[in-house]
Amino acid sequence: MKRKIFILHEIYGVNHFIEEQIQVYGNEDTAVSLISLYPAGLSFPYEQEKQAYDFFLQTVGFDAPLELLSQKILEACENYNEVILIGYSVGATLAWRLTTLPLHRVICVYGSRIRQYLDHIPSCPTLVVLPSHEDSFDVQSLKDTLASKPNVQIKQYQGLHGFMDASNSNYCQMSHSQAHTDIKYFLQTSKIQEE
Repeated sequence: MKRKIFILHEIYGVNHFIEEQIQVYGNEDTAVSLISLYPAGLSFPYEQEKQAYDFFLQTVGFDAPLELLSQKILEACENYNEVILIGYSVGATLAWRLTTLPLHRVICVYGSRIRQYLDHIPSCPTLVVLPSHEDSFDVQSLKDTLASKPNVQIKQYQGLHGFMDASNSNYCQMSHSQAHTDIKYFLQTSKIQEE
């Protein structure tokens, strides 16, 4: 196979939505693997958002997984023509922090904590997918800051954090469809397109 896609989950762990992404992005030319940041089989229901977030911060965090993730990505780079990383929420923030590796593309879907790592400069084409609103910070300010960075394309959609997940209470079908179309296009383009 010529292409490898790694998917990084949100605070909830590997749930139905994350498992669905294998079918969404996998095909005869693309192998897709989920990378779980949690012990095997551990996931949280959406109603336990606070517990899931606390568990992520206390047992995983935004620094500890970087070495293991880097190793997996570099190994894949030896066996595939293209290696792509797609992260959701906390997984998107981790993906953002890995954009200096020899990746073909990185997609960060509502990675709100990217705002803590704005000194980072991606060396590969990176798509940042943002909702129209987040309770914890000013999305427009983050968008404006990211717009000045090389290799970064930003797409913003109507809705809240979690709008792509049909099982999430913030799901927005129209925004999900638009984002999915834009992500597929981004994966197919040979060079980054200006918005």
